[in-house]
Amino acid sequence: MIKIFNHYFHRRTVLQVMFDMGLVVVALILALYIQSNASLFHLAIVGEGFTRGVLIALGVLSVNSALGFYERGRSKSSGQMRARAVLSVLLSGAIASGVLVLLPLEPSYDAKWVVLVVLGTTGFMLTHRVLVGEMLPTALKRRRVLVYGTGERAATVGQSLQHASAHVELVGYYASPNETEARVPAAAIVAPGERLDLLAQREGVDEIVVALTDRRGGAMPMRELLDCKLRGVRVSDVATYFEQNLGQIRIESASAGWLIFGEGFNQGFLRTLVKRVFDIVSALILLVLTLPLMLVTALLVKLESPGPVFYSQERVGLNGRIFKVVKFRSMRNDAEKDGVPRWATAGDSRVTRIGRILRKVRIDELPQLFCVLKGDMSMVGPRPERPYFVDQLVQDIPFYAVRHSVKPGVTGWAQVSYHYGASKEDTVEKLQYDLYYVKNHSLFLDVVVLFETIGVVLTGSGAH
Repeated sequence: MIKIFNHYFHRRTVLQVMFDMGLVVVALILALYIQSNASLFHLAIVGEGFTRGVLIALGVLSVNSALGFYERGRSKSSGQMRARAVLSVLLSGAIASGVLVLLPLEPSYDAKWVVLVVLGTTGFMLTHRVLVGEMLPTALKRRRVLVYGTGERAATVGQSLQHASAHVELVGYYASPNETEARVPAAAIVAPGERLDLLAQREGVDEIVVALTDRRGGAMPMRELLDCKLRGVRVSDVATYFEQNLGQIRIESASAGWLIFGEGFNQGFLRTLVKRVFDIVSALILLVLTLPLMLVTALLVKLESPGPVFYSQERVGLNGRIFKVVKFRSMRNDAEKDGVPRWATAGDSRVTRIGRILRKVRIDELPQLFCVLKGDMSMVGPRPERPYFVDQLVQDIPFYAVRHSVKPGVTGWAQVSYHYGASKEDTVEKLQYDLYYVKNHSLFLDVVVLFETIGVVLTGSGAH
């Protein structure tokens, strides 16, 4: 894993992004060279192509990121990825045309031909990735992981490894003498009794995840683990594994000591100032861009059912302070006529027809931009919850109150990483992503979340 501004990326993802960006830039420069018949390394052509190529590449990368081509997991089928590749090519053509309109080429160049080159490059890049395989050496595409442990935690790690990425191979589970009851398939337990370092060398293990239920009583062969690390094998505990590979902090594997003495949770003045400026600027831009859409939405909500266009509700914000959140009304006006708060669920009968569409594409959240300008919310942060539920959740779920150490957000890492929370169990899952955000939040991560949010809106995933 590679850590960039407190956020973890797999090296494969970083290489993908660098390769894709370089491919678009080089293709654009070559297209200009072919049309000009100039000598190689003509600085004027390189400068003209590089500037426009970088802008087009950034747009293409943003689209590909939003469509899930750089995501951590393998949650999409081949058919879905092919459909998204077609959409990416079309959007890339629009981006290239827009850049060349804003920054026109010299009259001697044919802009249409340049756009075709960008379309062909993007199409080749995505077709090769979806249908044939990524343009990277095999050694960089697959990581062999051995799980040390056979208990409940080891089983959880193994399941996540099998679903996390096509580029991760689970070697198996190495049994600890302290774990008497195995929770993993017996056939997956490798080489019982063999030295751990010799096993890792023989199997070509790249990473060992220590996932023991109990580490006391000499459960870990420290010398063998050290030998593995000295030979270049990555050794990580289960809490670090989930943080770096899945972007979450698992409640059952994290401890107060791990959170206190580990890195992260930076809440300094500079970070607060940068985040506030980012919130104001991005909220103003979005308000200007979406104002016509909000006016149409307000009219549709008013026409479909009696009641106000907006609804406000108490939510818990920074440091437990209560504030009023504002949204477009997506439920009937009598949704809670008995006064008892309820979780919103998938297929909720209280949701109106227009409300279902608004929730699907997240338009009902747009009025929260005013809460951002007011300072009650941030653009990115944990989802604000109602006091009624917070009082219960703080008592029942460890570390739940930690999410109130930052402002709640219009969107967030949990919202783009997990589906809409409709129960206490879903809340636990989303909290694990919220804890990751609180620990590692930065301007860079905020930008990543906003790009991921675009993908959620385009595909309708995560909503109900």
